[in-house]
Amino acid sequence: MPPGITFAADAPTLSAANTGFMLICSALVMLMTPALAFFYGGMVRVKSTLNMLMMSFISLGIVTVLWVLYGFSLAFGTDSAGLIGWSSDYVGLSGIGLTELWDGYTVPVYVFAVFQLMFAVLTPALISGALADRVKFSAWALFVALWATVVYFPVAHWVWGTGGWAFEMGVIDFAGGTAVHINAGAAALGVILVLGKRVGFKKDPMRPHSLPLVMLGAGLLWFGWFGFNAGSWLGNDDGVGALMFLNTQVATAAAMLAWLGYEKLRHGACTTLGAASGAVAGLVAITPAGGSSSPLGSLAIGAIAGVLCAMAVGLKYRFGYDDSLDVVGVHLVGGIAGSVLVGFFATGGGQSEAKGLFYGGGLEQLVKQLAGVGGVLLYSFVASALLALVIDKTLGMRVSEEVEVSGIDRTEHAETAYDFSGAGGGATTRTSAPVRESAPAESHEKVDA
Repeated sequence: MPPGITFAADAPTLSAANTGFMLICSALVMLMTPALAFFYGGMVRVKSTLNMLMMSFISLGIVTVLWVLYGFSLAFGTDSAGLIGWSSDYVGLSGIGLTELWDGYTVPVYVFAVFQLMFAVLTPALISGALADRVKFSAWALFVALWATVVYFPVAHWVWGTGGWAFEMGVIDFAGGTAVHINAGAAALGVILVLGKRVGFKKDPMRPHSLPLVMLGAGLLWFGWFGFNAGSWLGNDDGVGALMFLNTQVATAAAMLAWLGYEKLRHGACTTLGAASGAVAGLVAITPAGGSSSPLGSLAIGAIAGVLCAMAVGLKYRFGYDDSLDVVGVHLVGGIAGSVLVGFFATGGGQSEAKGLFYGGGLEQLVKQLAGVGGVLLYSFVASALLALVIDKTLGMRVSEEVEVSGIDRTEHAETAYDFSGAGGGATTRTSAPVRESAPAESHEKVDA
């Protein structure tokens, strides 16, 4: 995210082109949350599909309200000690002029606020994939509200808010490697260590129930990510946003191929789930790095992230933590990879003059990147685990074992994803006598459970 600095001599004026571009990018980022719901929803078993969709979708409601009331002020208000922001004009977004510009840019504050809102909505939704099958929906909704307030808003200020400690240190995070992906991945790890494993983890098959749904979600994520990444420069005046757009495509393609190559060598097949997961790994990794690297550097970043994330998803079986849909393996590991690789691949010719190790910059930028990664990871992990522990000990965060086995959709939402009640009856019969209603076939839920 570019710094917000205004110079009196060349104060910007409102650009209709950049404003329109940013509104489109905001809509693209909004699309990523339902896209994530499809991606995650296809990866779970039938009996948890609706719950998984709702765990993402509810974030659109909760975080939007909090952002308007106080979230934008905490994230982007006047800095206090490098840790948090606050501006009374941003409370309720009530003290902002219609054409008031975001400092140093040609787009209104309202446009910047709604663009950043979509980031805030998506980030807690990312966590939900690690918790599939076993969390009460009411407890999850409370967790989203508390986590956004205690973790996301402050971390966004650290990384992107003027005065935030990571921002002032010079940590490069173009569009969210630390604030979004490491933040969500570390939170996921903290929460699942508190909640424990699913019933049947490492014993029962827990295969995705709809790979076409997974591929649809991945494709929509890829599409929306162009707004997520290219829009983070807040305009099109100097070509940096175009560089980020190109690098997003390049790194994602490289990561998908690298994941599939690893899968083929390791397991003998190139799977659709691997293709979708590899693409997401590339999108995650290029998010912090694409504004500072070249297209060739982005190829390398994507390929490295694809292999690392493909290797990392198996760690849960080795170490015994139940990360249901590999949020840790893809978002935490991919976010770390992309953020750290800035320290190697930054060219000095993109978003800033900072150079990485491979371009003669020495270790300076790498050290800054490591500090940013470590600070966000540690804070998010600890704070998220504590929030989950408090909710679990007071309201209870997990459903009962009986509910988990029978299906969380029926208990938490009184619905099922697929209604087969009208399927199976033939259109014609061989006799005019009344036809006895046959017993219902064994449900897909039962087979996949």
